[in-house]
Amino acid sequence: MSDIDVEFVEHGRFRAVDEESEEAAFEPTTNDWSARAVVEAETVDITVTVPTLSAVVNEPVADVVEDGWYDTFERRVVDADSVTLADDVTVTGVSREEGDVVVELTLTPRSGKADDDALALVNYVEGTWFEGVIPGYDYVEQVQSMREQAAQNGQGSSI
Repeated sequence: MSDIDVEFVEHGRFRAVDEESEEAAFEPTTNDWSARAVVEAETVDITVTVPTLSAVVNEPVADVVEDGWYDTFERRVVDADSVTLADDVTVTGVSREEGDVVVELTLTPRSGKADDDALALVNYVEGTWFEGVIPGYDYVEQVQSMREQAAQNGQGSSI
């Protein structure tokens, strides 16, 4: 087991995906959507899967709105390299796949910080997705609950 593997194992917000596999893969335990971090020698490959806009709306979404939403999300998420002090972060892919958007990143982590850097990247992708929620649509229960929680959290802050 590498030092990076140990960081993920000991981190309170990741769990091993399949301990029987030769691949060291971990999933965050505190996120809303699907994410996976796979340790490859000195790098970590991260995949975050979030739904498309139309997948979380209870009504039709015009193609132009869906395409604009995706284009904006894609342009914003490529700035993921700015959210950590990691040695190197590369967004290797952003693609639509059957109602989902899959974001792939490769991270060369700082010593002792692979787990924190990976979680920051997952959180960034999810946060970027959440910023793209368009008011006025009737969202599925999970997203509506997320919106309500954010509104409650916002009311409790003093700026």
